[in-house]
Amino acid sequence: MDFDNSKPIYLQIVDFFYENILVKQWKEGARIPSVREVAMMVEVNPNTAIRAFNHLQDLEVIYNKRGIGYFVAEDGYAKVLDIKRKEFIEQNLPDVFKKMGLLGIGLEELKNAYNQHKNEKK
Repeated sequence: MDFDNSKPIYLQIVDFFYENILVKQWKEGARIPSVREVAMMVEVNPNTAIRAFNHLQDLEVIYNKRGIGYFVAEDGYAKVLDIKRKEFIEQNLPDVFKKMGLLGIGLEELKNAYNQHKNEKK
């Protein structure tokens, strides 16, 4: 995994979890890789991985069954979706709106570009 120096590594691992949950690679109620497996997968110290696991447990996105492993919470998908939507609206959209204003791009043009992008993905 390539890490960005502008964000703590454990939060980048959290984003890795979020993505796997959002694309339904890790489904609600399903067991996820262990701390060691994640540490090996993303090539970090297990202590860094456990910090990500603890953060996700604090948010109730995952839970631990002692002796069995970690699992995605039954409402984990909805929680991740809420977290990422809020993050997008608060952190990404202000920059998008600023650039739109500077470039004179209106909502209709943005909507058309979005629809074109969506159609290309099909």
